[in-house]
Amino acid sequence: MLTTVMNLGDLLTQVARRHPNEPGLITPAQTWTWSEINNRVDAVCAALRRLGIGKGDKILVHSRNNLPLFESAYVAFKLGAVWVPTNYRIAPPEAAYLGKSSGAKVMIYDTGFEEYVDAVREASSALQVILALGQPRAGELAYQTLVTASRTPFESEEVDRDDPLWFFYTSGTTGQPKAGTLTHGQMAFVVTNHLADLMPGIDYRSRSLVVAPLSHGAGIHAIVNTARGAASVLLGSDRFDPEEAWSLVEKHNVDNMFTVPTVVKMLTEHESVDRYDHSSLRFVIYAGAPMYRADQKHALKKLGRVLVQYYGLGEVTGNITVLPPSMHEEDDGAPNCRLGTCGFPRTGIEIAICDDDGKKLQPFETGEVCVRGPAVMIGYDNNPEANAKAFKNGWFHTGDLGHLDREGFLYITGRSSDMYISGGSNVYPREVEEALLTHESVHEVAVLGMPDPKWGELGVAVVVCKPGCEPASEQLINHLDGKLARYKWPRHVVFWETLPKSAYGKITKKDVRSLLLKEWEAFCIGQQASV
Repeated sequence: MLTTVMNLGDLLTQVARRHPNEPGLITPAQTWTWSEINNRVDAVCAALRRLGIGKGDKILVHSRNNLPLFESAYVAFKLGAVWVPTNYRIAPPEAAYLGKSSGAKVMIYDTGFEEYVDAVREASSALQVILALGQPRAGELAYQTLVTASRTPFESEEVDRDDPLWFFYTSGTTGQPKAGTLTHGQMAFVVTNHLADLMPGIDYRSRSLVVAPLSHGAGIHAIVNTARGAASVLLGSDRFDPEEAWSLVEKHNVDNMFTVPTVVKMLTEHESVDRYDHSSLRFVIYAGAPMYRADQKHALKKLGRVLVQYYGLGEVTGNITVLPPSMHEEDDGAPNCRLGTCGFPRTGIEIAICDDDGKKLQPFETGEVCVRGPAVMIGYDNNPEANAKAFKNGWFHTGDLGHLDREGFLYITGRSSDMYISGGSNVYPREVEEALLTHESVHEVAVLGMPDPKWGELGVAVVVCKPGCEPASEQLINHLDGKLARYKWPRHVVFWETLPKSAYGKITKKDVRSLLLKEWEAFCIGQQASV
């Protein structure tokens, strides 16, 4: 039996009624009020509905952080459509895959990304409507024209709890992107949970600094802030600048932000942290990777007790654990200090550590981290094989390894896949390996994440060349241009005569890792000596 719920897009409708003249989105160039944003969203919804776009249709968005990207989520939600935002740093072939696999009927794109539209057009016959944020080409419509086409309030589509609203693309061990299906009912729980467990007490006077693409975790955070009428503050450029960030914190009395440990490190180690007033901060939320203890202590020294850690996957909408400010201590021996943990279960979420047979393990026994609760997605879109693997024995299987202590605090100890996290972004070695193998000189390759104090992990490609070939490292890395997003590129290439293999001829990554670690340690020591 289906249960009708509130359309999540009406979070914007409601806040525009309560606080029409309060700021909703702030950029260095302009501030938009909640009523202005809601009116623009309603106008685009009405125009798209006239064009035949409605419930269940997919809207692909390829854009930098800006007002239309922020609005596009609510456009999709109110229509009952599905928001399919991309990371604007991906390559055109990757965008083409997202367009084809999602079956997007609408594409909204930012200035300078025309080749991405062409790639999607070529890959998919489903695309019907293209909205340009800049100057439209033949057959395209101007987004700016649509936002002024109507001033009539738009009646949001009626939705059920399990109606999809967002394809949150994530990858597995194969590197093949999968669409985690987030729904109206699930996201209503996630918003409520974030407000209760991560940022209790924010309201319309709060301000949130956006330092990551709104297409992923930062987008969830922006929706949470919208629910309370808290304005989102965007940076002025695509390139992250700690001084600009701190100047905006001071100017707008920012009290919350979502980021990753690498960015926290950059922010707190930059000299400008001491030149701007950041006393308004209450919640600096970090996720995506563990934070080195030394970096955590330094951030606490600079910012005070404002750090909030959570552990979560896109499939659980970042909603598995929380480690609140009260449990972030500079002193390792403090009563509340929990070294190495990523926190305790979020309200309404249950965690189990299971063995390969699905048996729940005891405290301090290591196994796969499994979760259940209302924050878990309803499944991967059109991917029964991935769903069968992820949903077993009544639990969602994260693919991460860890253990619980006797009080229920979770400790992540490893990953069951080869995925590594660099600067807060997940990198899946297989897709990088496949791209490198298209180079004419490459015979075999293994890509692994190696420890790095700044980025958490850096990609290193171990390459076996074809006979007679001796490519330069830079040549192989540059070969990825246009094939993969730059953040996925390995930072170093090493050349070996052979790669270790099992009796079945399969490259054994654990043996590659153990051998590479020795080289990596020597390389890092050499780098430090040369500084």
